[in-house]
Amino acid sequence: MEIDLSTVPGRAVLHHCRTRDGSRFALIVRADGTRQIVVYHRVGHDAPLQTLTLEPDEADRLAELLHSAPIRDRVAELERRIDELSGERGPA
Repeated sequence: MEIDLSTVPGRAVLHHCRTRDGSRFALIVRADGTRQIVVYHRVGHDAPLQTLTLEPDEADRLAELLHSAPIRDRVAELERRIDELSGERGPA
């Protein structure tokens, strides 16, 4: 995925994204914490097809769904790795 970052100082951060198949969307992170997902036509139109506005808690829930593994699984994997590293060092 190609991602271009731009900012509107004091107002928002814009992440313009293009997927491998050519789909285009943007994630706008506003200063108040809301996020907007803007979906564009694939080619030739800069006008959005649709804009979704997410409150911070909604964005968190969507982010959890988009992760390839749930947070609890990722934390468990990190704990396992830490245990392995601790075991490699031997007793203190």
